[in-house]
Amino acid sequence: MSRSRQPPLVTGISPNEGISWTKVTIRGENLGTGPTDLIGLTICGHNCLLTAEWMSASKIVCRVGQAKNDKGDIIVTTKSGGRGTSTVSFKLLKPERIGILDQSAVWVDEMNYYDMRTDRNKGIPPLSLRPANPLGIEIEKSKFPQKDLEKLFHGMSGDFTSENFSAAWYLIENHSTTSFDQLKMAVSNLKKQANKKNEGSLAYVKGGLSTFFEAQDALSAIHQKLEADGTEKVEGSMTQKLENVLNRASNTADTLFQEVLGRKDKADSTRNALNVLQRFKFLFNLPLNIERNIQKGDYDVVINDYEKAKSLFGKTEVQVFKKYYAEVETRIEDLRELLLDKLLETPSTLHDQKRYIRYLSDLHADGDPSWQCIGAQHKWILQLMHSCKESYVKDLKAWRYKAPHRVAFVEKLTKLVLSQLPNFWKLWISYVNGSLFSETAEKSGQMERSKNARQRQHDFKKMIQEVMYSLVKLIRGALLPFSLKEGELRQYGGWEMKSELSGQWLTHVIQTVRLTYESLTALEIPNDLLQNIQDLILDLRVRCIMITLQHTAEDIKRLAEKEDWIVDNEGLTSLPSQFEQCIVHSLQSLRGVLECKPGEASVFQQPKTQEEVCHLSISIMQVFIYCLEQLSTKPDGDIDTTHLSVDVSSPDLFGSIHEDLSLSSEQRLLIVLSNCCYLERHTFLNIAEHFEKHNFQGIEKITQVSMTSLKELDQRLFENYIELKADPIVGSLEPGIYAGYFDWKDCLTPTAPSAVHV
Repeated sequence: MSRSRQPPLVTGISPNEGISWTKVTIRGENLGTGPTDLIGLTICGHNCLLTAEWMSASKIVCRVGQAKNDKGDIIVTTKSGGRGTSTVSFKLLKPERIGILDQSAVWVDEMNYYDMRTDRNKGIPPLSLRPANPLGIEIEKSKFPQKDLEKLFHGMSGDFTSENFSAAWYLIENHSTTSFDQLKMAVSNLKKQANKKNEGSLAYVKGGLSTFFEAQDALSAIHQKLEADGTEKVEGSMTQKLENVLNRASNTADTLFQEVLGRKDKADSTRNALNVLQRFKFLFNLPLNIERNIQKGDYDVVINDYEKAKSLFGKTEVQVFKKYYAEVETRIEDLRELLLDKLLETPSTLHDQKRYIRYLSDLHADGDPSWQCIGAQHKWILQLMHSCKESYVKDLKAWRYKAPHRVAFVEKLTKLVLSQLPNFWKLWISYVNGSLFSETAEKSGQMERSKNARQRQHDFKKMIQEVMYSLVKLIRGALLPFSLKEGELRQYGGWEMKSELSGQWLTHVIQTVRLTYESLTALEIPNDLLQNIQDLILDLRVRCIMITLQHTAEDIKRLAEKEDWIVDNEGLTSLPSQFEQCIVHSLQSLRGVLECKPGEASVFQQPKTQEEVCHLSISIMQVFIYCLEQLSTKPDGDIDTTHLSVDVSSPDLFGSIHEDLSLSSEQRLLIVLSNCCYLERHTFLNIAEHFEKHNFQGIEKITQVSMTSLKELDQRLFENYIELKADPIVGSLEPGIYAGYFDWKDCLTPTAPSAVHV
């Protein structure tokens, strides 16, 4: 499934000013997928699509037309991206028409003028300008508005020297009221001018025939005179005279034309020098321009100028050009080093990293700058994580905040990873799909990257694993140090464990790590790279359950202090209810921990965990049973009766309480026995249901062991109560029994039938 491309963006044009029909090179991004995708190109408001030559998605070559505006944007429109924007502009210059006799500091290109001479013998200079009236008839300017002509002949011109010359425009503008006969005469004039142009060379020869014949006659007369005299003296005299005449003529000609020819030679030299400077001033000024643009941060301009210089002078054999081009290469190499330093600088935004990588790829930098950037970001993330741990370890003694020190560290560490890792992952994705590079750089480096693609993927996977490994180990060092080896403790530990975190804070930490895992999963990071985090979450959940159950056992130990001995109508105190509420509250606090999020395993999947949880649950039940036993045997003087209600003194099932509001041992035993009976019939069963509701394992064992311990306590308490009640009776009977020297040994042992009969 294809995705829509971004709108075109023009970031450079070279040259950035010139006259109409100047050839320019446009550079930018998303400039189309091919020649057919380019549907619009305007420079300063003029449509230049007809002259446009699509080179690549980052380069278009065209000619500037006769635009209306002096300065304007370069707008590219494509089918795939729509209408684009421009960050640069082009300045249209209006050329001054300079004749060959006018003084000018710039050499005038003679090819821009047309030689329409009709007769060389009339003294017309060889480089005369075009005639103002090519038709040879009277010009009658019309009042037809210029704007209407431009609309009528869009993209054309009434100037007969223009490449877009329109004859109809010229006739409407200059001969709108000319008669038909005059127009026929104009056609005849044009034909004559064409014929004379073709006959120009012959007419030149014909015009010099008279001079040629005169010279021929003079030479013939001299030759005849020599033959008539027939003497060597005359011949010598005439020859000498002829040589003298020729010498004087030559000297006179030199005297007359030496100054003119000297000026001509000097003008030719100056013109040639100016022509060279004008033609190659781009190269001569390029080193200084590169330095200035680097200081301003206009790297796109530098790259465009360098590409132009490389194409023109990269293989030159001219020593002067070699010297200047070598200086350009030196400046470009310095720019490569500068951009690489900026690329590897941390911290840095993803946008800046992509920009510097594109610059370096356009400059054909050695190596793989994008991979160097990925490596630098990896080291930076690891450094930030360890620096975070060191800073929190140092601040341990001065910590004054509500949240525990280690909990705050985990929150800070996870936020740090979530702020850095997404950009790191996106940088890798851009590296893989090639969006970090321009099309030209991507084509040149595609083969090299394809060779190392598998190795790069393996190396990046190791980088992600190292980040995840460090994250998990740092959290384990703060919260689960017993899960690390001795060598790992030195690197990832260092915390002073003054007290264990409560289950409430461990639950908060679990929620934080879970959110971190969800955020990393949203980046489409493979699950196998995040398995360490899942293992950490599972260990934290198990640890939270253990700590919560241990704290619950400690809370239940203190329930004996809350026994108020206030008995309701059923003979119960509030202690069984408080015990059940304590366990229910503990299980509710573990609801989020026991719940399995997507991708998580059950905390009870390991047999060892099941066994430990079952043992702690049984310990909780037995702790409460031990509390009941302690309450039943507590001395009267140790019972706090200041909080007793007056209703306790009223007669009830257990007899009256003494006026000093103290409880007897018999009353305590009866109250505890009543509580034990309620625990066996209701409370323990309710707790078993709560355990089952929260997916606890080994509930039958927990219930069985607890019931057995409770029944044993009930039996012991009942025996104690019977013993207390039997003591007065035994005390009154025992003296009479032994008064007659009675001994049980003398009594016959009763048999079974006798026993049944009795």
